[in-house]
Amino acid sequence: MISRIEQRCIDKSMKMTDQRRVIARVLSDADDHPDVEEVYRRATRIDPRISIATVYRTVRLFEEANILERHDFGDGRARYEESPNEHHDHLIDMHSGQVIEFTSSEIEALQREIAKRFGYRLVGHRLELYGVPLTSGDDPDQK
Repeated sequence: MISRIEQRCIDKSMKMTDQRRVIARVLSDADDHPDVEEVYRRATRIDPRISIATVYRTVRLFEEANILERHDFGDGRARYEESPNEHHDHLIDMHSGQVIEFTSSEIEALQREIAKRFGYRLVGHRLELYGVPLTSGDDPDQK
């Protein structure tokens, strides 16, 4: 079975080695935003011959081909996800590191309005929100 990322590579006429296929499958199967070291750990469970250098090169190649999107969620590590077909934003839990993907038509409209106000047509954006879980008695509107 061909993974989504492998299919995207094939569609872009990229050479697919066995190791690239494994890395593509690991990234396609990820339901989180792994860094290169996590991709390496998962890939070596499938093929122990894969080197960390191969993972770095492959991730960079996929990123340059717009197959992967790179994120920096403030923890000092580049994290990756398959370039989405549909736009979404991220909310990062600063305690656990959990990344929550969400969409908001209100935020999208506000961003377009702000760009228009300054004389621009919005062609892209990235929104990352950072937060900590509310505890009882917290005021969600207070910084």
